[in-house]
Amino acid sequence: MIILHHVAQARSFRTLWLLQEMGLEFEVRQWNFFDKSMRGPEFRALSPAARVPALEIDGRVLFESGAITEYLVETRPECGLGRDVGHDERADWLQWLHFAETIGQHLANLTQHHIALRDPAMRSPTVMRLEAKRLEKALEVVDRAVQGQDYLLGSGFSAVDVNVGYGVMIARHFVPEDLLPALDRYFQRLVARDAFALAKARDGDTVIYRDAFYAPPEEG
Repeated sequence: MIILHHVAQARSFRTLWLLQEMGLEFEVRQWNFFDKSMRGPEFRALSPAARVPALEIDGRVLFESGAITEYLVETRPECGLGRDVGHDERADWLQWLHFAETIGQHLANLTQHHIALRDPAMRSPTVMRLEAKRLEKALEVVDRAVQGQDYLLGSGFSAVDVNVGYGVMIARHFVPEDLLPALDRYFQRLVARDAFALAKARDGDTVIYRDAFYAPPEEG
């Protein structure tokens, strides 16, 4: 049995979505960032940094979403969502897999300031403005890549569209969706996928991004 430890809207959605794309049977165990349950010994035994995802699979536990993506597509190559060593698109596949973490870094900073730091006095308006602009610049890279093709790789959909696509989904809370038209069309292709709909149905109640959009503070 594959068990995914998951928080709704969190980075573990990447794994949830990918498992659906692969057509694998798995169980979802829901956790909550805000009730302190993830700080206890039960969850830390699965994820030492007390973060999601944690994936119980093949007699072990993996707790890094990028590594989980690589492990899943390499141990189950019949899914066709990876690119093997020697494949013409292998380098591009790896680059997009890790670029998803660049997007995730800016999302994490924005989430921290807009949501996790509940006291406005603890927030930095300068950081919030800078990170929103940095996130926009990272999204421009994706926008350019999909202007002439449906997905990040010319051969079609792959697991890196899941990892980057999650970032695009959450970024819409911080960067206007109509700012980058090619990126928006790419996102609409992703959400039209059956596996995405199945993943959303299992995601759980909204606990993080309760507002549709978090605008950066105005200067001055």
